[in-house]
Amino acid sequence: MQTGQSGKNLIKVIYMKLFYSKGSCSLAVRILINEIGIHCDYEAVNLTTKVTEGGDNFLSVNLKGTVPALLLDSGELITENAVIQQYLADTYKAYNLLPPLGELLRYRVLEWLNFITSDLHKSFSPLFNSKVPQNLKDEIFKPLLVKKLDIINKHLEKNSYLLGEEYMLPDGYLFVILTWLAHVGVDISGLPSLVAYKKRILARESVQRSLKEEKLMT
Repeated sequence: MQTGQSGKNLIKVIYMKLFYSKGSCSLAVRILINEIGIHCDYEAVNLTTKVTEGGDNFLSVNLKGTVPALLLDSGELITENAVIQQYLADTYKAYNLLPPLGELLRYRVLEWLNFITSDLHKSFSPLFNSKVPQNLKDEIFKPLLVKKLDIINKHLEKNSYLLGEEYMLPDGYLFVILTWLAHVGVDISGLPSLVAYKKRILARESVQRSLKEEKLMT
């Protein structure tokens, strides 16, 4: 089974559909799909109304009402970002992104992936919540997020990517999270290694293609 980057040498599958929302964390899965070179259909979801672009009730597809959700040709639905990414990398043997079982580097990859989805991603919940008073966002939640970002900034002072000198599974997810910072008023100009990292990821063909597909500007 051949793999390719950014749409080259597309792997043919019978059917696979990603339910997504523009610019949300599901973008990380789209980046991975383009990085590996998998053919996939896409259907947007309005996360407020829970209606898909096809007019269907998304809750009848995914009771959680969240994206990403990956529908397979078998009819099985896989949810949760980190799990979908691991499934795709394992299924299509993208060992350059997620090493196989038995290699310690695999668990380093998953270690970062879990940090991003649990520590970083969840830190945005109060910042996106309109019911949380602005003073609490500014005085408590933003500083907590910046502390976590500073951990990554220090790590990137000696590493081009999260796992060293090679782009791997968690990098696309982290990039997506970094694109949210401007929307919540968090400035990372004081974290130069993180700023340089974002530009490095942005230059990747798979990322450029994914942003173009979702009509996003950075």
